[in-house]
Amino acid sequence: MWRMSLATAELPTDPAALRAFALACQSELKAAQTAVQLKALEIEKLRFQIAKLRRMQFGRSSERITRQIEQLEMQLEELETGEAEDVARAETSEPSAPIPMRAKPKRKPLPEHLPRQEVLHQPEGDGACICPACGGGMGRLGEDVTEVLDYVPGHFQVIRHVRPKYACRACDAITQAPAPAMPTPRGRATPAMLAHLLVSKYCDHLPLYRQCEIYAREGLELDRSTLCDWVGQAAWLLDPIVAAIRAHVFAAEKIHGDDTTVPVLAPGLGRTKTGRLWVYVRDDRPFCGEAPPAAAYFYSPDRGGEHPAAHMAAFTGLLQADGYAGFEALYNPARSKPGPITEVACWAHCRRKIFDVWDATKSPVAKEALDRIAAVYVIEDKARFAPAGERVEHRKETAPLLDAFFAWAKATEAKLSAKSALAEAFRYTIKRREALTRFVTDGRLEADNNIAENAMRKIATRESLCTPSSSIWKHWKRVGVSNATRATISGDRQFDRLRRQVIGADLVRRSGNNLLSCKDAGLNKAAYRMVCDA
Repeated sequence: MWRMSLATAELPTDPAALRAFALACQSELKAAQTAVQLKALEIEKLRFQIAKLRRMQFGRSSERITRQIEQLEMQLEELETGEAEDVARAETSEPSAPIPMRAKPKRKPLPEHLPRQEVLHQPEGDGACICPACGGGMGRLGEDVTEVLDYVPGHFQVIRHVRPKYACRACDAITQAPAPAMPTPRGRATPAMLAHLLVSKYCDHLPLYRQCEIYAREGLELDRSTLCDWVGQAAWLLDPIVAAIRAHVFAAEKIHGDDTTVPVLAPGLGRTKTGRLWVYVRDDRPFCGEAPPAAAYFYSPDRGGEHPAAHMAAFTGLLQADGYAGFEALYNPARSKPGPITEVACWAHCRRKIFDVWDATKSPVAKEALDRIAAVYVIEDKARFAPAGERVEHRKETAPLLDAFFAWAKATEAKLSAKSALAEAFRYTIKRREALTRFVTDGRLEADNNIAENAMRKIATRESLCTPSSSIWKHWKRVGVSNATRATISGDRQFDRLRRQVIGADLVRRSGNNLLSCKDAGLNKAAYRMVCDA
């Protein structure tokens, strides 16, 4: 749980309270120093292990050693990325606090062979010609040049920000345009370069050390720790967008929730452990709602019920999900803060259990159950993407079908072996009758939870082998953009194989976003134009 640092709190006036405050500050400082030392030790340990394995790489079992090096490289880059994010946040939120220093490689100049694009920043008004101090004429004194690395789809280029200096011939006044705002503190990368870096890492599953090798083939030597800094600082920069997406999702009256397993690296053990990825989706389009669709993602190391409880601590309304027991506490009618959550069950989940039996045994009873459920979906096809009231009218035909299904299922289950998989599937469905039939009388609801399941498929792929560091999950919460720079990928949209570029847009410096001031980004503004290449 986030809390305010004592460094920004007001000093008490009472001597006893001031003494207690000082002790608390010392305790907080000691804990922070300990955490920094532990992280530094872990980074050094990983560097030592990687160096040792590289010396062994060409001996026996070299393939296995190479794989271990790759895993350690991934873990190391996540630690350094998280450290860079913490430093960027500290520089902005507590400018007076000491910034932790760490050994970094000497910065190399950007390669001379890359094309340069020059941007000239002149002083405001007539500052280049007329002295603002005395009104005399100005003469050019020199210039400051800041080079930052940019990425244009297909190749790199260097943008030269040139700021001429002008000196007054009558007095000592000097004018010069202010330095351009960069997306990251002391950054040498443009927003396009950062976007390319993040997409390559989290959408294309390219670890940073592999990206370094790719860039080296272009004649661009970028140290992995530099890329770690850029990723961590970009993650900090996008925090307002993450907050806006989550606030938008949990402000809905109805959301869809789901979770799935994700393999997580377990360094030193030669295997992976299982983590959990959670998604909550707001999508009102099926009943002609006007709110833009969005998805919020979370990670947890296990499937404990405390995780969804924390995710939905501020949500009240309708939750469409599977029968996960961890949601039961949220459905308690006595939940008062902020209010109750009503369960809406998923017919696709129930059908899947029955289909598994039919697929394995070709049971005629399972086939009949599937046919009865299919009849419900025939009506749902008519109701899809219709206004809520019209959907309810269509579903008047569904009510008798469901009544007949549950009566038949209850009678059939009594005749089956209690331990059979089909009987268990029927009991699972019958137990959730109330939650499974809510969609009939509420046009906002769906018959199933496919919206959430589809939103999960684009994230949790077979390539999603991740490090144990939680920082990767922070970055995965930055949902990709589908058709606008202020809208997240909708629930039914997959990452297609297109290259997208925003025309004339700069999420960092555009006044509509103001990310550098850490203000919340809006999701209800006009989208920037996009272009796509196959």
